[in-house]
Amino acid sequence: MEQISNDSGWRGSPEGWLEAAYDLLLESGVDTVRISPLAKKLGLSRTSFYWFFKDREELLAALVTRWRDKNTGNLVKQAEAYAETVAEAMLNVFDCWLDKSLFDSQFEFAVRSWALQSPDILAEVQKADQTRLDAVSQMFVRFGYKESSADVRARTIYLVQIGYISMQTKEDLAARMKRIPGYVEIFTGKAPQKRELDRFFARHGYSAG
Repeated sequence: MEQISNDSGWRGSPEGWLEAAYDLLLESGVDTVRISPLAKKLGLSRTSFYWFFKDREELLAALVTRWRDKNTGNLVKQAEAYAETVAEAMLNVFDCWLDKSLFDSQFEFAVRSWALQSPDILAEVQKADQTRLDAVSQMFVRFGYKESSADVRARTIYLVQIGYISMQTKEDLAARMKRIPGYVEIFTGKAPQKRELDRFFARHGYSAG
């Protein structure tokens, strides 16, 4: 909720402070996510911050919650989404890699960089990794794959994508889309049907031509 102070006017909102913290984290790392730079960025006083957060640690915890809810939460939802075939299920997961509203790769990179200097954040990342791997593995089990095969396939898919993120790989949409059918077949052992690809391409505003 937006709040106003009688003596000094606009104090911002918790969402505004959190969004500014998110921007600073992505731009220059967690060490810059501090109250004074945030206040300067927002054009607010330092004291305004304390209307919404107890301290910097509470703000950082809110950032972690935002990352967990978005990236892990949506990846799990996509892995559990209805699909008629395993290829379609795989394409549901691939939505995460192409839709920032589902999975924020820059945020992922920033949090993983943060984890290099914080054991607590590293533990959060490791927990998220396991949750995501379990979700993708169970997606395969749902389609009749053995647990051992499902685990290996899930790890292959997930570690490839984390590699994309860690290497900050830049790939234009057309190049990425042309590789999608091959990725699906390699990861699942099943070629996607044309109608499945057409629906996937349409979701991401791409025309195979």
